[in-house]
Amino acid sequence: MPTIFIWKGRTEEGVIVSGETEAPNEGDLILTLRKQGIIPSFIKEKEEGKILRLRGGVSQKEILFFTRQFATLFSSGVPIVQAFEALIGQIKNKNFRKVLIQMRNDIEKGSSLAEAMRKHPKIFNSLYINMVRAGEEGGMLDKVLFRMADYFEKIIKLKRKIISAMIYPTIVIGVATLVVAIIMIFVIPTFAKLFGEMGLQLPLPTRITIALSNFMVQTGVFILMGMIGFIIFIRLFRKTSRGKKITDNILLKVPLLGSIILKSSLSRFARTLGTLLGSGVPILNSMEISAKASGNKVIEDVVIEMIRDITAGKSLTEVLKLRPDLFHPVFIQMVSVGESTGATDEMLNKVSDFYDEEVDNAVANLMNMLEPALIVFLGVTIGFIVISLYLPIFKLGEVVGR
Repeated sequence: MPTIFIWKGRTEEGVIVSGETEAPNEGDLILTLRKQGIIPSFIKEKEEGKILRLRGGVSQKEILFFTRQFATLFSSGVPIVQAFEALIGQIKNKNFRKVLIQMRNDIEKGSSLAEAMRKHPKIFNSLYINMVRAGEEGGMLDKVLFRMADYFEKIIKLKRKIISAMIYPTIVIGVATLVVAIIMIFVIPTFAKLFGEMGLQLPLPTRITIALSNFMVQTGVFILMGMIGFIIFIRLFRKTSRGKKITDNILLKVPLLGSIILKSSLSRFARTLGTLLGSGVPILNSMEISAKASGNKVIEDVVIEMIRDITAGKSLTEVLKLRPDLFHPVFIQMVSVGESTGATDEMLNKVSDFYDEEVDNAVANLMNMLEPALIVFLGVTIGFIVISLYLPIFKLGEVVGR
């Protein structure tokens, strides 16, 4: 049954265009638009009637649980509707349970699994929907679901590693900032008043500490408001296409951190592309979805340019070689071997494993460098404050001694 899609895109001349088009599915719409010389940047099914709106989110872990359990039931010969019945009782998230109930009802009315999922884009993204559709059309839905579950497990594992590695330095920096702020705002003014009553000529380190304390007392509220405002601005700025590209480009240039971000983004791109190709999704559609799955606007724009080259008849290896600054020689070589042997999807997953290991090593090296650097910074900062407070006391002792 044809579906009406709302889309936006740009022509080869760079003109932004949009419209509503009826097509059997999203993949056919993309091919139709490309034949017209339009590169789509946004496609969404036009909503007709009331579709369930989520008030609470559904985590990747919950999606993983559903995918793994559903794949197990379906591969065991349990019909889709009965599999949904079994899973609905196991889902704790009330909103997710309502979605599954609605999907079960749609399937009972004759919808395919992919069509039922397409009504809930906030839960099932284009990657998931296209893989399920390819699995249904190719008669290998169970294999696709298991592949999807493996994909989610590895993506979650990568995120967990990065987040875990950043918890320690974030806590240390936060606590250190709080301690220094309390000392400068509440403790130093007391000593400054005491030293002023003594009438001593204060040493330079003490004068510097008191001046910094006075500055923080007078402008602390404005500094805090400025920091909060800056964070809000960055979050809003990153919601725009231009803002995300600018900030992502800056992050990629940050020493050490930029390398980790690049490798983790390329890992997501390679794993997503390999998973889609292995599930039978056409390469152009797979590239489009994988570009967004990378999570980095710079890489996304580069992949969109690669799609044009592939449309013109070039192989994936050829378009990767045109961008050696972004894609590692190992990436290019393994894809080349995959294309020559007909196992591109397997090689892309191996590339992703390679980058995951690189990210692990890079994060470990960063932590090894960051921990002593934080200790030295804290030691120097606290030490300077303590010495600057004791110097006048030592000087007063010398005066009394005379």
